[in-house]
Amino acid sequence: MFSEVPLVPAQPLDRSADASAHPAPAGPRITVRTGSGTGRTRLSAFDAALREAGVADLNLITLSSVVPPGSTVVESHEPLEHDHGDRLWCVLASAGAEQHGEVVWAGLGWARDRATGAGVFVEHHSGSEEALRTQITLSLEDLCASRGWDDVESSTVVATAACVDDPVCALAVAAYEVQGWASGA
Repeated sequence: MFSEVPLVPAQPLDRSADASAHPAPAGPRITVRTGSGTGRTRLSAFDAALREAGVADLNLITLSSVVPPGSTVVESHEPLEHDHGDRLWCVLASAGAEQHGEVVWAGLGWARDRATGAGVFVEHHSGSEEALRTQITLSLEDLCASRGWDDVESSTVVATAACVDDPVCALAVAAYEVQGWASGA
């Protein structure tokens, strides 16, 4: 059922006899990024991980993980264009640790129905990579099955951090859209 491949833009489904009269909606370009960080507190470790992922100076607004048809999902570490304090609509998985020797994992998985281009993200965190990847796979299988999607393309990203002395954080972010405050939304 699942084949893990990099996602590319899906071709819009022609829902009418004259597709030019009703163009398919264009979804956002969603960039998936990871980061890990260390700090003197869990919060500063989280900030360091956000900085490594390129989203530290944005206000994160978390979404419920639905990928609109017509979206593009790509892994990227290119900086997002933004002003300090802009809003970022995103899906976020994060995990932190404070105990010496503790290892944490965070990850995102995503799948998209090949027929419609619609998709979903799942976000998980765990103490081991194997458990994390299992949780992501099981969640994607369940979410796709409940939507009747049997031909999907999927992918996964994971991040890890190991606590030596100071607290650590690992995270994965799917960045949908940056929005300034003057936009009125």
